[in-house]
Amino acid sequence: MKKKFILIFLIIISLNFSKKAFTSNDENIYDKIDLFGEVLDKINKEYVEEVNQSDAMDAAINGVLQSLDPYSAYMSPETFKEMETETSGEFGGLGIEVGMEFGVVKVITPMDDSPAAREGVKAGDYIVKINGIQVQGKTLTEAVELMRGPVGSKLEITIRRKGVKKALVFNITREIIEVKSVKSKIIDNTIGYIRLTSFNENSSRQIEGKIKKFKKKKIDKYVLDLRNNPGGLLSQAVKISDFFLDSGEIVSTKSRKSSENKKYFARKGDIINGETLLVLINYGSASASEIVAGALKEHKRAIVIGENSYGKGSVQSIIPLKNRGAIRLTISKYYLPSGKSISGTGITPDIEIAENSDEFRIDTETDNQLEFAIKLLNG
Repeated sequence: MKKKFILIFLIIISLNFSKKAFTSNDENIYDKIDLFGEVLDKINKEYVEEVNQSDAMDAAINGVLQSLDPYSAYMSPETFKEMETETSGEFGGLGIEVGMEFGVVKVITPMDDSPAAREGVKAGDYIVKINGIQVQGKTLTEAVELMRGPVGSKLEITIRRKGVKKALVFNITREIIEVKSVKSKIIDNTIGYIRLTSFNENSSRQIEGKIKKFKKKKIDKYVLDLRNNPGGLLSQAVKISDFFLDSGEIVSTKSRKSSENKKYFARKGDIINGETLLVLINYGSASASEIVAGALKEHKRAIVIGENSYGKGSVQSIIPLKNRGAIRLTISKYYLPSGKSISGTGITPDIEIAENSDEFRIDTETDNQLEFAIKLLNG
């Protein structure tokens, strides 16, 4: 029974492992299955410590998925349940969106006013240690598990940051994280500032409501702040882009199956009637944020200011499994109206303005990028 299970498992993972396994003339797929079975047998008999078979299989599944790209991963039943809790809008943690790169946890973006953001963690930081434990060699799921803990408890993370020679150590207290999608305010009585921190089911409705209030106050200049926005729902990215466009393609998605390729177009009607629009982005702007910034830039509807975005131009689907776990699998990629892929390159701003210090915090007195945008709008 055990051998039968391993054989079935190996067939499944081998079908997904790599194109080389299918195209190589030198090695047959069944030879690979036999080899993997032999490796498992050697581990079971010879490894210095007894190996948990279930954990080993989970690691093998996750290894296959993470070999595809940084965003595909396996979620155990426990992890999947926690993810469902988190997407409900409130959860405990540090308040960071993370991915895996070069075997190390990479911060995609810290959420606004989260414990991590307040301590100074930034998009692009690499987490190399968690409570003194080396992250390299661990899966993303294992690293995330190390960061979990009771609300109110403290966690030490060691970070490597580009341009900084010494490692940075942050002591962060875990909190309940409340996901707030839209914030707004009026600047200098003439500028409507909208900060979008994620693309959830209500984002477009909230933005539409904020703009209606701005219009009643005769606002004629707008800033859409997408910095540190890791993305979210494609449908919301399309709707929000459509608010500011009269026509033209917004984004297209290309999948393995040509029948699933889609193009999304703007409908007539600009919600702010062609008024001046600036869009702020940074390295923490990813996925849906890049769709909006890219569409508005390519249609010359907005001036994009800040730093190059993250470059996550792909769509992941959560696919439940029979064991009550799930896999996060990349199923398609985004393309801008020009046909350019966002993956790996991101969106380059029209005007590049870098953060001017380590004390930089979005929408505070240290926010030189927003300050520049305000000066530009005020002439």
